[in-house]
Amino acid sequence: MTLVVYGIPNCDTVKKAKTWLDGRGLGFAFHDYRQAGVDAGQLARWCDVLGWEAVLNRSGTTFRKLSEAERTGLNQARAVALMIAQPAMIKRPIVEYDRGLLVGFKPDQWATALV
Repeated sequence: MTLVVYGIPNCDTVKKAKTWLDGRGLGFAFHDYRQAGVDAGQLARWCDVLGWEAVLNRSGTTFRKLSEAERTGLNQARAVALMIAQPAMIKRPIVEYDRGLLVGFKPDQWATALV
């Protein structure tokens, strides 16, 4: 199975997810979207599959620092533009694997999907 983990390396949730994968012997490639960016088409596809509300990290400081005008009336196009401009607003991690996508680290869900 091919796994690609997208995230930011110093994120605690990403660290837990990588440790979980390593502990189960699941190899993966890591894509640091703060350093390498994220493709707009790929991000739009994640939003199409998962819903932009699931992909946008509203609990992080980057989102909370936005003005009220930037946070109000969001739709998918505006959310994707914000996430492209500031990848820290993408929920972490996002995992692409042969059969789909996972967002966030939920060990039970990951065990069902990946093991």
